[in-house]
Formats: sequence, structure tokens, C-alpha cells
Amino acid sequence: MLDLLIRGGTLVDGTGAPPYCADLGVQDGRIVEIGAITQTARETVDASGAWVTPGFVDIHTHYDGQATWDATFSPSIHYGVTTVVMGNCGVGFAPLQPGSEDRLIKLMEGVEDIPGAALKEGVRFAWDSFGEYLNALDAMPHSLDYLAMVTHDPLRMRVMGARAEAREAATAGDIAAMCELLGAALDAGAAGFSTGRSDNHRTAEALDTPASIASATELCGLAQAFAGRQHGVVQVVSDFDLMQGINGLDASFHPFMGFPGYKEIASLSIAEQAAAMRVPAPKARLQRAGGAVRPLQRRRRQRPGVLSDLQLQPGLARRRAPDADAPARPFWPGRCWCPCGHHLRRQLQHLHAQPLGTGPRP
Repeated sequence: MLDLLIRGGTLVDGTGAPPYCADLGVQDGRIVEIGAITQTARETVDASGAWVTPGFVDIHTHYDGQATWDATFSPSIHYGVTTVVMGNCGVGFAPLQPGSEDRLIKLMEGVEDIPGAALKEGVRFAWDSFGEYLNALDAMPHSLDYLAMVTHDPLRMRVMGARAEAREAATAGDIAAMCELLGAALDAGAAGFSTGRSDNHRTAEALDTPASIASATELCGLAQAFAGRQHGVVQVVSDFDLMQGINGLDASFHPFMGFPGYKEIASLSIAEQAAAMRVPAPKARLQRAGGAVRPLQRRRRQRPGVLSDLQLQPGLARRRAPDADAPARPFWPGRCWCPCGHHLRRQLQHLHAQPLGTGPRP
């Protein structure tokens, strides 16, 4: 006898195969049979007219605070999500610099639009290190699986204090101390590390985030925490202007990926993509597509040596005449998803000037 029989649903099995109608049997927490099932079951669910799918993994959430008081991860639990990843965009609540609780709340409120009153009421800050934060999460039951990344802003604040919020450059000692804390967090179970430097990200007081000006030296230094460890990812949230050469085709998100001209070669190897993009006709096509969204005004606040002097201003871009080579996606004010022509042309010039992958990497 089965523990659970889900009968008559439309199965999407996650293999890429077309959906199909079938029954699904579960025994001891595992799927043991799919098809026209004749066995009886302790519990039967009629799924006629419904989809039966694997659980969704939401890789970008901001439950960092809510997870400390809400066992259900609502509303994700209502939409088929079974695993969430939090600690994105470089904002979070651990490790904790004593006395920084309110400032971390204002940071999360400004960057992610989570009401500060709810965070102040719900988050107890019963931890110091990132490992203790994970222990606090483990101390209460949760309905979904979760992974948590170490976030750059509180890490920087923990080590540098007020200098981090003043956006001062990290010293060699600061970087070493941050790297040590990051390594300890990875050993304690952190899934990785995230940093954010988007101009859309501000504190509730409209200030830059503490890690928004972190140098290449700091980022590369923090990456050393992963040396010798067998797990961990690095997430960088930026506006395609992190530094020259870091937004290459080997990145999971880069300026070319939304354009049909690139999609035609996306299945090729990295070297083959780079070679194809050096051919004059395809290269010109991508350059024309990049011009479909104009770079607008010069940045008022410069970050010398790290960011470029031109950047797409969120909410101000206007599309020109329809262009078949432009991304088939709308532009949402406040969401700087689309590469401006300036950055596309710079990337193409970079591809032409030197072999792919020779630029700096964090």
C-alpha cells in the first residue's frame, strides 16, 4: 500500500519532456511509481485539472529577517516553492556588529522595501557570528528548505565599523579579518557570499550601501576564503559596471544575454562565442542592438577606478523605434535590467582587444 497517491494530475517531471497525465505514488517519502497506478493508498489526492511538478527552488529571496520568526516562509510556500536561497544582494543581518541592529534594518528596508517596523518587531538579533545566526534559524522549525549566504554589508560593518558606512577603502588588515569571518561562516554552513553595488540600492536614508565601493582588491581578497573549501558560490549584483573585464561571457549574467543576436550563438563554447562576436557583421548587429537603449546622463557621484563614468539612469531610459535585435522584454523603471549601448560597445571593444577571460576576476 502506498502512503500517498496523487491521481489524474498533469505531470511536469523536470526533465524537459512535454507535460503528460499520470498518477504518482509516494512511499516512505519517495516517488516510487508513475503511470496508471492500481495500488491503494492511505491517502489519495484527486489532482484532475491541476499541475504536478517538482518543488521550485527560489534562488533569490530576502527572508533573512522573516525566517527568524516565520516558520512557513510565506508567501513562497503557497506557490510551489520548496527551497529558498536568502542572503542576496549583499544585505542581511549577520555577522552582527553590536549596536548596528537599527542600521541593518534601515539597510534592508531601503534596498529591499521590507517595512522596517516589521523587521524591528520581529528580528531578535540573538546572535553574533554567522554560525550563531544559522543556529538561531535551526532552533525553530521551518516548512521549507533554505540556504543562507554571507552578505557583504554586515560583514564589512562588523570588521570596519563606522568606516564601512562611510564607504572608506578596506585596509589589508580589514580584508584579512573579513576573509577569516567569511571562511568561518562557510564552515558553519553558509552557502556562499553575496555583494551588491547597484545604484538602485540605497538605505532607508537614501545612502549608498556600505559595500557599494568595495575595490577589486577587497573582492579578490574575500574570494580567497573559498580556497581549499569544496562548496560556496559568489553572487555579484551590479549594473554591468563593476570593473573592466569582469562582465565576461563566462558570467551567469552579462550585457549581451538579452539580445537575439547573442541568443543565436549562446549554445556555443565561450571561445566560439567570442570568435563569432569578432566577425564584423554579427558584431555590428550587436552594436546596433545596444544602441536601442541610450546611455543618458553622467553619474553625479563618481567611484574612481572602479565604475565607468556613464551609466544607465533607472526610470529615465526611453526606447527608440522598435528594433528586431533589441531584447524582447519591457523596461521597468527602477529595474536596471537592460544593457545600455555604451557598455555593450565597450564589451565588444574589449573582446576585440584581448583574449576572453584575461581581465581581472574577483
